Amino acid sequence: MGSPLRLTVVVRDGTDGAPDPGACWRVVSEEFDLADLELSNFRDDSAVSELNGHAGDGVVRPVTPRLYRSLALADRAWRMTGGAFDPRVYGALARLGHRGASDPRPVNATIRTTERWLVREASEGAVAVTAPVDLGGIGKGLALRWALAAVARLGAPFGDSFGLMVDAGGDIVVAGTSPDDGPWLVGIEDPLGGETSLAVAAIRAGAVCTSSIRLARWTTHDGRAVHHLIDPDTGEPGGEGLVAVTVAAADPAWAEIWTKRVFLAGANRAADVARSRGLAAWWVTEAGELAMTPAARQATIWPA
Repeated sequence: MGSPLRLTVVVRDGTDGAPDPGACWRVVSEEFDLADLELSNFRDDSAVSELNGHAGDGVVRPVTPRLYRSLALADRAWRMTGGAFDPRVYGALARLGHRGASDPRPVNATIRTTERWLVREASEGAVAVTAPVDLGGIGKGLALRWALAAVARLGAPFGDSFGLMVDAGGDIVVAGTSPDDGPWLVGIEDPLGGETSLAVAAIRAGAVCTSSIRLARWTTHDGRAVHHLIDPDTGEPGGEGLVAVTVAAADPAWAEIWTKRVFLAGANRAADVARSRGLAAWWVTEAGELAMTPAARQATIWPA
């Protein structure tokens, strides 16, 4: 999924039935490999790339179970965010020259429409999309969800004797005990390049995900500085005044979704959007200022 992958496993002495860390790594790696094969736009042979090749033809085709579930979740997120989360940004990314997105068809500047972009036939596991889709962020969140479930199927319950953290390029999911016998301590990184975290949050279970323009930005052929977080209203990079948004939530896929929604609100509206959903959210402005919601403040142990 375009990210380095790290696994931390904690097994207390005397714990019966805890899976071997090697087995945990194997199933976590397998889930990310499968997610990459099915949901990555960086691969011409992925299931989503094949689907995108038929976008707009109106023909409903069977797809893999993972791709079907990913599209169903993206559709729900599109509806819940009023269209602010829209996987049809793939075309805009291609127009701007983003690596991993190449589509020769013309792309309208404005993406957001009220018409449904996904047709589903649940009984057949079949879909049709009206335009090419990008499932990168939500795909990584789902890979984290599936990886955690895969470790849980190995048999040992998460708790005081067994815990783990899966870290996919700074997007994480945690469960069970931490190395310090308490909550997992998660740093909110400085997206402007500082060597120390801007804050530290204590998370007992769930996910912490970030949308940031620290790495995914480039210069277009006409000399414009752009990034990958596209506003569906304009088809252009959004999030005016922001460089990063982090959200803590029970589920990593939804944490990914809400980071995009808050980021695209921009610096002036990020607080209103995050608070209206009761999110634990942290955001960093272009000036390097860190702000957070009341729910995030409750989870933050530093700065006090």
